[in-house]
Amino acid sequence: MHGRRLSRHPDRVAPLPDADFPADPYPGVVPDFSFAHVDGESHVLHTDSWTVADTPVDDWLAAHGAVPCSQRVPLLAYGSNRCPSKITWLRRALGMGEDPVVALRVRTRDVAAVWASGLRRRDGQRPAVLADAPGVVEEHVVWLATSEQIAVLDRCEGRDERFRLARLRTGEVHTADGVRIPEPWCYVGHGAIRLPLLVDGAPVRCADLTQEAARGLAGEPGDDGLDAPTVAGTPHGDEWPAALFVYGLLQPGQPSWSLVAPHAAGDPRRATVVGSVYDTGLGYPALRRGTADRAPGWLVPVRDPAALLPVLDEYEGGQYRRERVVAADGTICWSYVWAAPFDGLRPLPAGWR
Repeated sequence: MHGRRLSRHPDRVAPLPDADFPADPYPGVVPDFSFAHVDGESHVLHTDSWTVADTPVDDWLAAHGAVPCSQRVPLLAYGSNRCPSKITWLRRALGMGEDPVVALRVRTRDVAAVWASGLRRRDGQRPAVLADAPGVVEEHVVWLATSEQIAVLDRCEGRDERFRLARLRTGEVHTADGVRIPEPWCYVGHGAIRLPLLVDGAPVRCADLTQEAARGLAGEPGDDGLDAPTVAGTPHGDEWPAALFVYGLLQPGQPSWSLVAPHAAGDPRRATVVGSVYDTGLGYPALRRGTADRAPGWLVPVRDPAALLPVLDEYEGGQYRRERVVAADGTICWSYVWAAPFDGLRPLPAGWR
């Protein structure tokens, strides 16, 4: 199997030590749940409520002096970077720092982890690389990674030598609760020793062969078949996702739509997100998350979110907080959530537009 999996009840509250997830043999023991890793322990992350130990994820991160999820980007991990003990090794050997690693369990389709053509220099084990694999479904992990964490992974993976950092367009990536993660960042093979090993003309899935058996394989390096353009520089949280949910004056036909319209990459469409819309009494509404209702608005595909979002941040001011939310169709998008108190505000009626 590609990573020995340790089954644990996802409702477990106590953190699990790295000893439960040894790194050898490669790729190590992989948790079968989403987790947040810090201080050599893995804390269960509940994606349905977006909490760690009954605390909202961003609040939990803040308590550890770390940046919120909105300042992180999705990075697909399909090899040893899914293993908690490897994460601790990154901290100790490469100075990754103590910021928590947020790791979401995901399911991939049409891509697969396959054995690479060369062995690792430090221990002689054969690493995994990613390859096109039509119809194949696997389970992996997506880090919500900070720029500092990616900088360390660049060194670990030998960016632009052994691996290159890319945006994955081949296949699909979904979380356990069905949220689609479009075009995640990932490290794909670059140098010949990190291209897929072809045995009898075909790559060998890590799920089909153990590390011990894989080390004895003989073959030739081949193309990974991926649509995964190389990215330059360090990813920025504003770059992802390339979609915006608007529900007030930024909606099409409203006074401030002109701020959004030049950046739209397609036609806006009707959408809803979990939450309620309140009347502020100031001529513009406020989105409140954490309710059982669905707030109506528009979903706008955005050409360059990193260019648009600073403009909207200034427009919305300190009364609003920009967060990633999920539309009813599973699309992840940015939206502006009311950050001031709701005292004295009244909910707008259902179906408000």
